[in-house]
Amino acid sequence: MSGVTWTAAQTAVVLSPVIAIFGAALVALLTYALNRRVARRDRRALAFGEALSVIEDYAEMPYRIRRRSGTLDGRQQLTEEVSRIYSRLAFHQALLDIEAPAVAAAYRLLANEAKAEVGEQMKVAWQKPVRTTDPEMNLEEHYTRVRVDVARDHCVAVMRAALGQGRFPVRPPAVTSSAGSAGRRSARPAASPSAQPPVIPIARPAAEPSKRSSLKPSAQPPAQGRPRDPGAGSDGAGPAQ
Repeated sequence: MSGVTWTAAQTAVVLSPVIAIFGAALVALLTYALNRRVARRDRRALAFGEALSVIEDYAEMPYRIRRRSGTLDGRQQLTEEVSRIYSRLAFHQALLDIEAPAVAAAYRLLANEAKAEVGEQMKVAWQKPVRTTDPEMNLEEHYTRVRVDVARDHCVAVMRAALGQGRFPVRPPAVTSSAGSAGRRSARPAASPSAQPPVIPIARPAAEPSKRSSLKPSAQPPAQGRPRDPGAGSDGAGPAQ
């Protein structure tokens, strides 16, 4: 029986289908992984956007309260809307706790700042008189949202980092308290950095008088004359005869 020789051409014919199969499987696996990553990124971006929209809806409530109709149905609709917003805040907070814990911490800070700032503004808005005419719907003053904006910028930066579009912030921003509505300022003036604390004079106790000066002068004995001679007269002229 003659020997069979294996040529390079035959090896290439056998390996070509195998390489093609492995190549196709690898491409399919990479495509699936990339598509899954993109889908997860899109899903997280959508969740982040919806979570931020709830904050914006909550920040608009003082304006809606100022433009309320004044009827019982209008008040019930506004109160129900506030309840729905609180429910949505809790839902998105729980979703972010599961999906992105780092973003959840920043969103919790944003929600707390919104409740502190916007909640006070809503309380003030409910105490304002009802607007009944069309020109009155144009509000002359706007509500400040300094705390909400600072916390929102921090939350957006964390969300971008979670989506791979930046770095995570080192620390949360220092949020300063602001007034509940525009024009409200703190009655306490800000301290000047160069102001010195007032000097309070210390009352010193009066010095105790000296013992010598406090003592009364001793009574001196009356001046006594020269002792009289018993033999002299009463007038002192000489001895009595």
